Amino acid sequence: MNFMINKKSNKAVSETEKKEISATDKKIAALSYVFILFLIPLLGRQDSKFVQFHAKQGLVLFAIEVVTWPFSLIPFIGQLFITLPLIIISVIGIVKTLNGESWEIPYIHNWSKKVTIK
Repeated sequence: MNFMINKKSNKAVSETEKKEISATDKKIAALSYVFILFLIPLLGRQDSKFVQFHAKQGLVLFAIEVVTWPFSLIPFIGQLFITLPLIIISVIGIVKTLNGESWEIPYIHNWSKKVTIK
């Protein structure tokens, strides 16, 4: 199953591929975008490409959250330019995951492709 963006329709997965993804996999994959909970899908559902796709992006997103955390403590500017965008990305990721889409988060997806779990 291919989870790359379809250039013609600009959708991550086709309607038939969405039907193949179980509701359980969608819910587990959605945990990937909730802070450290990315570990549950990353380690628990290694047999699902859909779940692993999102778990690896969640891992990179979490690493960014940890690294930028000190800067997010700066009043107003930190929240506006660091915390708010990270929350928005997480919410979009959760919504798209629950819809069965494999959204490639700009820049983050490139790093997540390098993650290997044995």
